Amino acid sequence: MNRGLILKFENLVQLHGACRQLRTLSYREVNGAQWKPVQSSAHPVWSVLYPQFWQKDKFISIALSQHRHLATKEDTKKKKKKIPLTQGEVEIRQKMTIEELAQAMGKDIDHIFEALLYTDVDLDSLEPDSILHEDHIKLIVKKSGMKYKSAKLKEEKERENTDAMFLFNCRPPADPALLTPRPPVVTILGHVDHGKTTLLDSLRKTQVASMEAGGITQHIGAFLVHLPSGEKITFLDTPGHAAFSAMRARGTHVTDIVILVVAAEDGVMQQTIESIQHAKRAGVPIILAINKCDKPEANPERVKKELLAHDVVCEEFGGDVQAVNISALKGENLMVLAEATVALAEILELKADSTGLVEGTVIESRKDKGKGPLTTAIVQRGTLRKGCVLVAGKTWAKVRFMFDENGKAVDAASPGIPVEIMGWKEVPSAGDEILEVESEQRAHEVVAWRTYVEQQEKMKKDEEVIEAKQKEHRTEYEKKQQKLAHLTWRQRKAVLYKTNKHLMFSRPKERTEMDKNVLSVIVKGDVDGSVEAILNILDSYDADDECKLDIIHFGMGDISENDITLAEAFNGVVFGFSVKANESIKQLAAKKGIKIKLHNIIYKLIEDLKGELNSRLPPAMVENTVGESSVLDTFSVTVGKNKIPVAGCRVQKGLLDKAMKFKLIRNGDVIWKGFLSSLKHHKHDVQVIKSGMDCGLSLDKSIQFNIGDEIICYEEKEIQQTTSWDPGF
Repeated sequence: MNRGLILKFENLVQLHGACRQLRTLSYREVNGAQWKPVQSSAHPVWSVLYPQFWQKDKFISIALSQHRHLATKEDTKKKKKKIPLTQGEVEIRQKMTIEELAQAMGKDIDHIFEALLYTDVDLDSLEPDSILHEDHIKLIVKKSGMKYKSAKLKEEKERENTDAMFLFNCRPPADPALLTPRPPVVTILGHVDHGKTTLLDSLRKTQVASMEAGGITQHIGAFLVHLPSGEKITFLDTPGHAAFSAMRARGTHVTDIVILVVAAEDGVMQQTIESIQHAKRAGVPIILAINKCDKPEANPERVKKELLAHDVVCEEFGGDVQAVNISALKGENLMVLAEATVALAEILELKADSTGLVEGTVIESRKDKGKGPLTTAIVQRGTLRKGCVLVAGKTWAKVRFMFDENGKAVDAASPGIPVEIMGWKEVPSAGDEILEVESEQRAHEVVAWRTYVEQQEKMKKDEEVIEAKQKEHRTEYEKKQQKLAHLTWRQRKAVLYKTNKHLMFSRPKERTEMDKNVLSVIVKGDVDGSVEAILNILDSYDADDECKLDIIHFGMGDISENDITLAEAFNGVVFGFSVKANESIKQLAAKKGIKIKLHNIIYKLIEDLKGELNSRLPPAMVENTVGESSVLDTFSVTVGKNKIPVAGCRVQKGLLDKAMKFKLIRNGDVIWKGFLSSLKHHKHDVQVIKSGMDCGLSLDKSIQFNIGDEIICYEEKEIQQTTSWDPGF
């Protein structure tokens, strides 16, 4: 009878449906004849209690056989259509998600999670869109009382490589007869505040330094300088701050010559060494510019000697590095430096092919409200003209306009010439290689291929992470199984069920507890290079155990309403670098309680971010000692039927305040913490005992004292913790 008590709803539905069909057939009037119910002895009453032994299709066929001569052709056709398909067979395939499997089985997601309770899968890490292993899919289907069949796999044809880079790599080298001289591309490198921007300002006669915050160049710029001799030099102005080491490294990739600026009074500094390393890794020759030689404390010879330790040997010491003493502020010896640069360029014989398809490099990219996505680029091969179709990264452009460093429109740009390009569909990343293609259709093919390759690489990495996680969980599962090896099968299942039972009643989203110590940030910058530099600093964050740093979005342009909405969803903070937030955005942020932090100097932005991290750390409890005393004698007093230990003490330092906390120290170990139950001087209860006075005291817990024990009076104070993360400046 137990089986009758656990009838499934599904079987009851089948039973009810069969009875209705039988009743209809038994009482139906066909051709004017009234038929009485027919009872088959093949199926007694007890079959109702055991519907699993009752074959519905067979029962209906018996009833039909008794009335076959009355059935019409139309009834026969209808009956044929009602024959059910094979039930309980699930079509499975590789990489099915939990949601897809639930739909294929006709079950809800909770059913899948319940079936996974007895596997080695970590349920806390699963979401409805999580991919299941094929073994787990088969196990779930089996545990659900169903059969599975594998879906036919569609063989994906291997896609043809349509990347423009593939064709450019096959491009033959330029014909020497077509090579023409080009301007050298020079990068100014050096330490913070050693005069790099002032040097460029003096060379190109513009006031860039006066517009920059904190005296630090905030992003890369490329400029063409015309010398009185008629020579042209293209300068890359890279930031000198430590935060922009990645940008400096990128600048040397397209550089022919590096001018290393070192202040004569400071000598070699940290960023000076990094600049030397960037130049050497890129295989670029160095010219030494010793700046601020007009100052009385200047010592150029010391600078040259310090550089010997970093394998920068000047010509006077037998090396090949030219050294020029200059004063960028007063304009002294700048022409000597320019001539040294031109002379080195002649030795290098810098030439390029100005014909054929264009090749170049993105130096900087930004988004302008009126012009859209813009890039500063240097052409390395071919001649760039209006109407050219370019590809860079995963975006493309049809060149609409080109501008020089002064914002003047130009029609063409030959190799070595910096130019600002307008017409990009999206903003490419700084450092991306620019390639010209034949048509817009070809550009679409290249971008589609690169997007496809990136997706494949991401899928491969995700699979590796998933496999590593599964291996880790499998190891933990095996360890748990070993602990339960002495139990029977039923006992093991019962233990596992009790352990994981609480997980059945919550969805994956509900099971994930949000960590309170999380700082979610949105980073917006004026140009791509600035955002990249900030993200590189944040990549060095190594204090996740204290407070997790989560970058939920980053991009270029002013603060928008979408940024505020996203920050509200994640309870985050918006950080802007050299961008603006209009009044409506500020009012919206204030209404929603979202912080907007705007900065023009990068190290102040990072300091502000550290302050936000500190505010999310839980306060730390600090014990401040108020008084110290030692136990000189021990005795006990009788209170009612209980004997209470009492310590005779002398205050050696500070005071003992009964209202504060105390701790008992014996042989250097704290054996008790709490409050005093009594504090007496002679026979009088007192609140405070000062230094040098004797007293008797008892604790709120019955603990025996020893002569020589220390009793410390202390107070607890909450202090704000600070993050241990060091961004490097």
